[in-house]
Amino acid sequence: MTLDELIAGFREAATASVADAVDKVTGKTGFLPEAFKPRINDRKIVGPAVTILEGPTAEFLPPQHAIDAIDEAEAGSVIVISTNGTTDVAVWGGLMTAGAVANKHEAAVLDGGLRDIVEIRRDYDFPVYSRCVSPGTTLGRIRTLASNVEVAIGEVIVKPGDIMVGDIDGVVRVPRDKAEEILALAREIDQREAEQARLIIASGSLREGLAKYGRI
Repeated sequence: MTLDELIAGFREAATASVADAVDKVTGKTGFLPEAFKPRINDRKIVGPAVTILEGPTAEFLPPQHAIDAIDEAEAGSVIVISTNGTTDVAVWGGLMTAGAVANKHEAAVLDGGLRDIVEIRRDYDFPVYSRCVSPGTTLGRIRTLASNVEVAIGEVIVKPGDIMVGDIDGVVRVPRDKAEEILALAREIDQREAEQARLIIASGSLREGLAKYGRI
């Protein structure tokens, strides 16, 4: 299955079903911590991860790896920034959003803060998921260390090219090498849940639906 086919498939699958499928296929949690929320809009996002690693510094340095990735990554990418635990400053704002929109990226997922929300909502309506909101700059606090490397966000490891799926329910990392299997299972879960919901409505019994399908 091509990347485009996978992206189209995950766009139609429920994010919760994708999270459940990742659990079953990989035996590991794929969803990001609850603090990650959509800050700009509730649009569904699906795209391959382009990863940025950041860490503490006292130097006043621009986020060069992130700047380069925004300009160089393929259209449709999800820019994923990990901060090594520094989460109380903004690693993304209006100018980086302008660059992402200009390069037709899908979204940004930030293990840190977002700022310029009014500007981003007004001018770009670009999907951004972040751990927090902060007006504070990274300058003199953290710097970019590398791009397109494996990064950790909570207990979830994100590798370059992994498929990120998100909506108002949250964000899920789908390992690229298991994506086709996970999509097939997510579709099966969606179908079975639809059947189960119809049975519950028709029978007037949640217990009957659970007894037949074993899912809650």
